[in-house]
Amino acid sequence: MPMDKVCKTIHQYNKEPIKDADMEKLLEIAEDYKKVKNYVYSRFGGLSGLPKLYPGYTVQNEMTASGYRETLGMPSVYFYLAIFDALGEIKSQWTRTKNKLTKLINQNEGFTDEDRHYLRFLIKVSNAFEEVLNQKPVELPRTVQKKYLEVAAKVDTKRLNRYLCRQVRKHHVKLHTDSADGFAIAERAYRYAEHGIYISIKEKRKRVFVPLTDNNRYKSQLYIKLYPKEHSITIEVPVNVAVREHADYLKQVGVSAGLYTMLTTDEGHRYGEELGRYQIGYADWIREQTRIYNRNRNENPGRKKYNAKKKRLEERLHSYINQELNRFLRDEKPQAVYIVKLPKPRAGGVNKKINHSMAQWQRGYIRKRLMQKCKEQSVELIQVLGKDISNECSGCGQTGKKKDGYFTCSNCGLRIEEKTNTARNVLMRGRSGKTLK
Repeated sequence: MPMDKVCKTIHQYNKEPIKDADMEKLLEIAEDYKKVKNYVYSRFGGLSGLPKLYPGYTVQNEMTASGYRETLGMPSVYFYLAIFDALGEIKSQWTRTKNKLTKLINQNEGFTDEDRHYLRFLIKVSNAFEEVLNQKPVELPRTVQKKYLEVAAKVDTKRLNRYLCRQVRKHHVKLHTDSADGFAIAERAYRYAEHGIYISIKEKRKRVFVPLTDNNRYKSQLYIKLYPKEHSITIEVPVNVAVREHADYLKQVGVSAGLYTMLTTDEGHRYGEELGRYQIGYADWIREQTRIYNRNRNENPGRKKYNAKKKRLEERLHSYINQELNRFLRDEKPQAVYIVKLPKPRAGGVNKKINHSMAQWQRGYIRKRLMQKCKEQSVELIQVLGKDISNECSGCGQTGKKKDGYFTCSNCGLRIEEKTNTARNVLMRGRSGKTLK
């Protein structure tokens, strides 16, 4: 069933340049925020911190008792937000580590099925995972303990436990940040008034006032992003918006994403045909500016104009992407959209210019915005398995050839635009259940 509400992030901006003295006070909070996060990373980001991550109150209590907040002179409203911000990132890092371990286990040909089952059990059951990594006896609730003993009886647990510990030491990364350009802020630390916002600072009973370009007021946890060189800030506001349901959105649509044309559907409809022109122009400009900057590096050239123009180009590109995604949903009226997971950038290649253009491909932004817009319009977005999907004939399923933007099948004689063929395969795989969970 579709959700009644979906969260989206909107932005607010300062109307006037922020005074140097006020920016210094905001940067002071951001610097302390960074220090607290790094303290949490170092103290709870390793193996010994694993048992304390859920639900997190142990970390909160230990941080309170540490006296670190008093040492910094930091308001509690920022201190505890920094703690839970860091905890969330530590949990995400452990999730990435576990995903990497699962991939390694599946690829290791030296393991039996029982070995893999045992290791996957440890990764799935958090208490078992923690105790093995900390070299403690595995003690679980009765029903789970019984299952563990059954799985462990079939394998050499010492060997597999050592393997797991070794791989965690090799692949788990303890977090650290050098960025002090923003901080989260709770509702009791700010107040909207006089066409602006008052933000609490480290001085008791004092706040910095920032005039805003709009008069909207919100009651939620915000994030203040600082741009000291531009004397500006951006306020990121999470808001819940009503999900729109459309009685006439009934189609199932397969799409193929590309660098030059953003989306091509299984019916051959194209959206974002100017994407390639925008992105290549953007990539060429960045490449040329980087060359000029490196050539004049010893003369310490400024980057203010470069950053300003880069921001304008990105905003123009993002505006075009959003406009075309809106047109896609409005014209296609899909109930479900099937798409292959977009590829990650790859190193190497023979053409540096093409490589640079690929690096600037807004794949992540496109996917994020498509996901958000589908949620807002009650459209289901489904990822399908993509192996060899562009080489497969959508008519007969045999392998064909791609040349000059067209796909040709020697088996059934089909000749079709390459992206349309891929989109048809995406739709067929989606309908047949070959999807990513």
